[in-house]
Order: sequence, then C-alpha cells, then structure tokens
Amino acid sequence: MFTRSELEIKTVPELRDMCRKYGIRPTGSAAYKGSYITSLLSFPIIAIGQMESERGLRLPSLAAIQVIGSAIDEMNSPTAEQAALIRISMEGRRMGYPDRYKQEELLGRYMAKMKLEEVMSLLAR
Repeated sequence: MFTRSELEIKTVPELRDMCRKYGIRPTGSAAYKGSYITSLLSFPIIAIGQMESERGLRLPSLAAIQVIGSAIDEMNSPTAEQAALIRISMEGRRMGYPDRYKQEELLGRYMAKMKLEEVMSLLAR
C-alpha cells in the first residue's frame, strides 16, 4: 500500500490527515511521526489477518446464500411484454396515472432481482 520512504518524507500533519482519511489511529504517541508511519504500514496486513480469522466483515453462511438464490428463483423472469415495458421504462418513458404506479412496481421488482443476482456474483468471487 504505502512504502516507508513514501511516508518518511511527509510531515506529521500530513500523516495525521492520512490516518484520519482512512480512519486509523496512530500507534503510540500522536506527537511522533513513527506512530503514524507504523499504523499506515501495518493496517492492510492487520485487516487481511482479521478477515482470515473471521473477525469483522465476513461471508454469510451457505444457508443465507441459498436463501438469496431461492429468492432469485422465486422472482422468475419477465415475460416478453414485461421485458419490453422494463426496457422502455429504463429509457425514461412513463405510462399515465394510475398505471404508472404498476409500471414503477414492475421496474422495482426487476431492479431488485438484478441487484440480488449482482450480490450472488460478488459473493461467488
């Protein structure tokens, strides 16, 4: 991430701003440059170690992933007419009221399904 030489040339206020930007605290006294440098050099390795030991952000269980997959399957696929209405809706065209509400509902369902499929592909990485 950072090299020691890259951090050594920075001033204490610059190092303090970098730590604030990434949300990390200096190791030891905030008055010393080395405290900031140590924190900036070590946080990536610590974060990976925490992930590997299942601390903090982690993957959902297989059962939870299967529930997401079941929801996607249950949502089914749009019919040809629904797909056409979704396409024209994505172009910004809207039906008159009160049908517009149903059009927005259909578009919302489609977008939710797409987001769930995106979630599944991100979790599969």
